Amino acid sequence: MFIQTIDILGTIAFAISGVLVAMKKRMDPFGVFIIAFVTAVGGGTLRDLLIGFTPVFWMRDMTFIYVIAAAVFLAVVYRNQIKHLRKSLFLFDTIGIGLYAIIGIEKGLNAELHPIICIALGTMSACFGGVLRDILCNEIPVIFRKEIYATASVIGSMLFLTLHHFNFNINIIYIATSTIVIAIRLTAVIFHLSLPAFYTKK
Repeated sequence: MFIQTIDILGTIAFAISGVLVAMKKRMDPFGVFIIAFVTAVGGGTLRDLLIGFTPVFWMRDMTFIYVIAAAVFLAVVYRNQIKHLRKSLFLFDTIGIGLYAIIGIEKGLNAELHPIICIALGTMSACFGGVLRDILCNEIPVIFRKEIYATASVIGSMLFLTLHHFNFNINIIYIATSTIVIAIRLTAVIFHLSLPAFYTKK
């Protein structure tokens, strides 16, 4: 039940971040919904396809469709209040990656995959929806910029596996993992931390 709650909260956070980007691009209602939907389920869909869990999660449980639709409706209705939140897109995106990283690792562990693969699944679950959102909105995906984005998911995933190995209470693992991912992302933005960019001289 707790893991399903995390999954739904992550879906809401990513759906809202998708709505904010779509509205910034002045899309029509259908476009807003599609961007929100892709952002919310893109990472989880890739994860489920890679581990052979088909039909994918949102096809098995209509709750996710309803949750996304409700999140889109509320985000559009209260868009003026949401846009006044400083860095609202960043906030919802950060919460989303923190929660979705947990889901990806958990599914990898349940499939008895190697820890490195579990970390990859956690990172893909957390980041791929945002990649699709940015590509569809004609933006360079955040994950490919200097910002510390996927790195936060990787570190959170490693913490999850470490605590799991030492048999910590699962609720503590969930809270610690999501907190560290969100904290790393917030710290990186507040203090302007970033990974080095590689380029060649002309």
